[in-house]
Amino acid sequence: MASATIPLTQAGVSAPQASKRARRTFLAAYAGLFYLFLYLPIFLLVVLSFNDSETIGLPLRGATLRWYAEVFNSQQMLWSIGNSVALGIASSVIATILALMLAIGFRQEFRFKNLLMKMILLPMLVPGIVGGVIYLMFFGYGEVRFGVWTTTLPVHVTWVLPFAFLTLFPRLHGFDRSLEEAAADLGATPLMIFRRITFPLIKPGVVATAMFAFTLSFDEFIRTLFVIGSQRTVPVHLWTLLSDQMAPFLPAVGVVIMAISMLVSLAGFAMSARADRIPASS
Repeated sequence: MASATIPLTQAGVSAPQASKRARRTFLAAYAGLFYLFLYLPIFLLVVLSFNDSETIGLPLRGATLRWYAEVFNSQQMLWSIGNSVALGIASSVIATILALMLAIGFRQEFRFKNLLMKMILLPMLVPGIVGGVIYLMFFGYGEVRFGVWTTTLPVHVTWVLPFAFLTLFPRLHGFDRSLEEAAADLGATPLMIFRRITFPLIKPGVVATAMFAFTLSFDEFIRTLFVIGSQRTVPVHLWTLLSDQMAPFLPAVGVVIMAISMLVSLAGFAMSARADRIPASS
């Protein structure tokens, strides 16, 4: 009797174990394929940027840095990078300041608060090509000269602002207002309270928001293409090169764009993590 129950017990234990192993194997294979699909094109782009070949693609014909030298020796490319960096800085600063002011204002209760918040977030829902056409018609009818600072900057601020607001609002919404009330009871003015109490506590979050906004502006292409006119940012210049010719230095351009975005994003993530470690009531 005992000998008959042992195989049943072993079978009852091994079946769940086998099923668990199968699930783990499936999940491991799925994760491997997912990350392969996600990162293999990036790895291939980096490899091709060093390929000593006049055509983009395999096989590899040796390693070289001349494509990077060609990128950084191109006046048009350097001018485009400068435009993208300057536009990203300006857009992120303006959008972060406006988002901070809006987040502070939305701490109060007022009529049509929910409606106004939806209006602020509306640009996120408009497709890029639709927004580009709308901006093109708006500035065209207004006879505004197309350029980086006349038309592209307002478009980028409009695009970046909702994301900056969504990043800052939760931080301020969870802020312990008893600190501000205590300072007000001691005679501090609203400006003094903000400068000495509120802003120092949310500063890492503000900096992280500005960095995140910079990457959004730096990488923006569709809306920029419609309103930049004859000037160029890096994404627009890269699209122009792709339209004219498949130049062998294009992978190097892609790596430069990706490196700038990744460095700023990593710095923003680090600042955001630091902001999360700082309690709002500290």
